[in-house]
Amino acid sequence: MLDVTQINAITDIVDAAQSNAKPIPMLTIDYPGLSLDDGYAVMDELLRRWEARGREFYGYKAGLTSRAKMVQMGVDVPCFGLMMRDTCDPEGGTIPTSGLIHPRVEAEIAFVMKDDLAGPEVTVEQVYAATDYVQPAIEIIDSRFENFKFDLASVVADNCSSARVVLGGRPRRPEELDLAALGVVLEVNGEPLAYAASGAVLGHPAHVIQLLVKWLHGRGQILKAGTVVLAGAMTEAHYIHPGDSICARFQDMSSISMKVS
Repeated sequence: MLDVTQINAITDIVDAAQSNAKPIPMLTIDYPGLSLDDGYAVMDELLRRWEARGREFYGYKAGLTSRAKMVQMGVDVPCFGLMMRDTCDPEGGTIPTSGLIHPRVEAEIAFVMKDDLAGPEVTVEQVYAATDYVQPAIEIIDSRFENFKFDLASVVADNCSSARVVLGGRPRRPEELDLAALGVVLEVNGEPLAYAASGAVLGHPAHVIQLLVKWLHGRGQILKAGTVVLAGAMTEAHYIHPGDSICARFQDMSSISMKVS
């Protein structure tokens, strides 16, 4: 792993890129020894700085949740990023994108936890029992890297491209749904651009929660009650531009919409 001085230097670079919406080269160009663990160390330091500035941790987001993407990136588990409360917006509103570099949108399912969940191995039944409800989400991602080009360690250090999230639609208890087979349509300006099913996310979105809890356990942490978790993109990501209207229609959970400026 890189030393503390190097981790802090990389954090300075990422923090400035996120704050100023200035694209940067892939981190491994200047830091070829950057590992996945180093990327998470940068993320940890980002969180420490954000909380010192008064920002509040809100939840986790999963990335690389399709098998094809995992194979492409050479990993066998998703990566996980952090969400801060000030990046979450209400549905039906207008989301500013002036502070973003090249924003894209994805349709996802969010889990809202009512109980703590911990341990190296939890079952889907335990995930369901600890979940207060699931609901539709639209995530806006925004890699800070030039031309949206990155490797795994770099994207983790960039907090897995996290930018903003909109939660809405109809909250449902997970046992009321067939979470492995929910359909979704993502529309931009009234045009359907992507069709998907929830099974695209590791075969079942609850599997993401299982892996998140396992990952947290390895870090000496737990998934706490009240935490929101985005289970990963059901659809491919699509570029958005000021003036666009976005709508994601979720089977059995209504729809969620927003505009961007």
